[in-house]
Amino acid sequence: MDRLSIALILTLAAASTSASEQTKCVLTGFWINELGSNMTINSVNSQGEFSGLYHTAVTATKNEIKISPLQGSQHHKNKPNQPTFGFTVNWSFSDSTTVFTGQCFVDEDGKEILRTTWLLRQEVDDLKDDWKATSIGSNVFTRFL
Repeated sequence: MDRLSIALILTLAAASTSASEQTKCVLTGFWINELGSNMTINSVNSQGEFSGLYHTAVTATKNEIKISPLQGSQHHKNKPNQPTFGFTVNWSFSDSTTVFTGQCFVDEDGKEILRTTWLLRQEVDDLKDDWKATSIGSNVFTRFL
């Protein structure tokens, strides 16, 4: 192979590196999910802790939906470009709490995506109703610009 062919191969190999290897996924900012719920995540400190606000678009209660606080933590030591995280939302308008866990990804187009799974625990009046107190689901959040 001549030097020009080698240079061309190296250039093509570098260009084919995926966006997820080139771009860091950052939790800080404004996110929206497929249901229209949105959240703002404030800066993540050096220990990986963060806070923010969550505004849900859906509820099982008849109460007026209010913006609710969230508190979380990001694990960024092993996969600093696509970190795992978790956060808790203490709902301001109902007697329930939701915990989310997920990972921040960068797709092949360079778009940041949060893939989450959540558990919602609502308060029940009696132990016999415990069976219906916890719900599970998932959401995909995208950065809202």
